[in-house]
Amino acid sequence: MDALSLYDLNVLVRRSLEQCLPDTYWIQAELSDVRTNSTGHCYLEFVQKDARSNSLIAKARGTIWSNVFRLLKPYFEEATGQAFVSGIKVLVQVTVSFHELYGYSLTVQDIDPTYTLGDMARRRKEILKQLEEEGVLLLNKELDIPRLPQRVAVISSSTAAGYGDFCHQLKNNPGGFYFYTELFPALMQGDRVEESVLAALDKINSRLESFDVVVIIRGGGATSDLSGFDTYLLAAACAQFPLPVITGIGHERDDTVLDSVAHTRVKTPTAAAEFLIGCMNDAAEELEMLAGRLYGGVRELLAQEHRKLVSYRNRIPSAAYRYISDAKFALLTVSKDIVQAATSSLSRHHHRLELLQQRLTDVLPEKQLARGYSITLKNGRIVKNVSSLNEGDEITTRLYQGELISTVTNKSSKNT
Repeated sequence: MDALSLYDLNVLVRRSLEQCLPDTYWIQAELSDVRTNSTGHCYLEFVQKDARSNSLIAKARGTIWSNVFRLLKPYFEEATGQAFVSGIKVLVQVTVSFHELYGYSLTVQDIDPTYTLGDMARRRKEILKQLEEEGVLLLNKELDIPRLPQRVAVISSSTAAGYGDFCHQLKNNPGGFYFYTELFPALMQGDRVEESVLAALDKINSRLESFDVVVIIRGGGATSDLSGFDTYLLAAACAQFPLPVITGIGHERDDTVLDSVAHTRVKTPTAAAEFLIGCMNDAAEELEMLAGRLYGGVRELLAQEHRKLVSYRNRIPSAAYRYISDAKFALLTVSKDIVQAATSSLSRHHHRLELLQQRLTDVLPEKQLARGYSITLKNGRIVKNVSSLNEGDEITTRLYQGELISTVTNKSSKNT
């Protein structure tokens, strides 16, 4: 029995494939494990998954040589706005080859961007449909933009040119309106866009009372880096965010999923700033209009009241004016008489009080003692009758100047 070496078998396989599959073939597949080396060649895997279970059912190694890749990549990304990365579905033209050492592989010759565009559109449509079924698609759009959206949480790259343009536009607005902006840095390109923007939204959500709106802006990046804004998780988070979300991602093609769920979508960071300035202008114009209406209303009301007063005055006859004048004069006369009468009465009573005070002064004990009278006391009590005394009692006689202490030796009840 003759045996083949592995190499001989692989040669046989290569020759058989070259004979059976000599042409190029268009295949539909999903990119996986896309990488390039220093020489500019691109190495990747093509995979196919089961539509129901999402399990892997086919896989093939692929190669795009540098002379093809340097033309194919920018062509694809410009046409689709999608980076040439793992996870996207493509329609590529390949040749089938087999190498004795490296095995079976597909060599890419061309690509059809319209297929990827259709798949991307289908995915966006599916995400939007899912959000609609969950009842959250229009939640952010239904929020009211604050009348004065001055406190702005900005999600952007700190080094993005668009972020600088946005801040400059707000700071130098012709109306002189004040805006407070705070940057929440995030990646605006690459495969970590979703993760980074979601983290920034979480930080803003913890400080909702500090902001009026959220602005997500991107400027200066490649159009091919927009795929990160077409994810379900990011769209769902923005759709349900409690503050209005304004997007200015900076592209001309169809809206991303994020644009579709945001409260307001503009094309560029500068346009986002103009939108906020416009809101402030609208509020200022309305305030000016209300102030004018208030001023006019007050003037009209005062004019109406003045006309009423003139009308009331004209209805009062002249006799009534004379009656009022006479009554006013009589009231002034009576008021004067009352004042004079009250003054006279107070004067009389004051004089009487002075006389009573003088009388009280005259009868004070000190005055009587000064005239030569004395007061006799027994045990601190005034003695008014001799019968209240007994022989041997000690009595005190108070004079105008000084006191005498005596002992009763004899008493007489005769009245002198």
